[in-house]
Amino acid sequence: MENSVVGELLARRYADGSAPGHRCDDARLALVVEGGSARGAYSHGMVTALEELGLVRCFDAVYGSSAGALNGAWLLCGRAGVARRAWEGDVVRRVINPARALRGGRVVDTHFLVHGVYERIVPMDFAAILANPVTFHPLATSVDDGSAVDLHPDLTDAAAVQRALRASTCLPILAGRPTALAGRRYVDAGLSEAVPIRTALAQGATHALVFRTRRADEKSAPPSRLELRIVARFLARHAPGVVDTWRTRAARHAEDEHTLATDPRILQVRPPLGSPDIGRISRDHDTLMRALDLGRAAVLDALATYLPQPLAG
Repeated sequence: MENSVVGELLARRYADGSAPGHRCDDARLALVVEGGSARGAYSHGMVTALEELGLVRCFDAVYGSSAGALNGAWLLCGRAGVARRAWEGDVVRRVINPARALRGGRVVDTHFLVHGVYERIVPMDFAAILANPVTFHPLATSVDDGSAVDLHPDLTDAAAVQRALRASTCLPILAGRPTALAGRRYVDAGLSEAVPIRTALAQGATHALVFRTRRADEKSAPPSRLELRIVARFLARHAPGVVDTWRTRAARHAEDEHTLATDPRILQVRPPLGSPDIGRISRDHDTLMRALDLGRAAVLDALATYLPQPLAG
């Protein structure tokens, strides 16, 4: 791997033991986590590696879109490793169930995910997220104008964190109608900023470690004509401000890919070539467990050059 200023910054901060508010440098390092629904198993494995390596305090902020917001939350509450249980087949099949669509229900039940799984099956420490000096920035898409909105200012208590996680993951049609938070309504962050690098840089990040959920050779497929009609009709009714944002997302995606690939202040970690394809609502236990392990290994490999070998090994 070529020298990375991000890897070197991580190594320095790990060595000097600094934390947010007590840095020995003027940098602002952001962790940026891509969305992708079930593909988030890859980035969950990635944040698990950061937790194991003891690198969380080296960051100043964590930005996440959709599933990336969920995984950022697990990292900041110190339970990413324990939360592997949330990706096991019996749990995922209760969260994602295409058969519910036949009865007019939600294919992706984010209410059960946040209030069932994250409260009872694998408890998430919401208070720890709020108390962490590394700030949490879950993104969502405003139904009013289709803009990507950082929900950090609205994270006032545990209930608000839960609501923000539901807003960030509110997939149109699949997860039902928009989610409200602090008087505004939102849909999934992926419609406006699937990789929240623009927001991170706009808010002052000088460096970014970016966790991707697509392989380098994996491209985003354009929607079919049927999907275009169905989604456009849903958005026009429930989130009219998002229609143009949704239709133009391919151009934004291309611009972001250029930034991610060419900015020397950014280090990307992706699932390795040959990793399994994972659909948006994949529920296969073995595939998801494999993705967790591959994501973890990808981060350990990417950072091994910069960290002490006993730590990275």
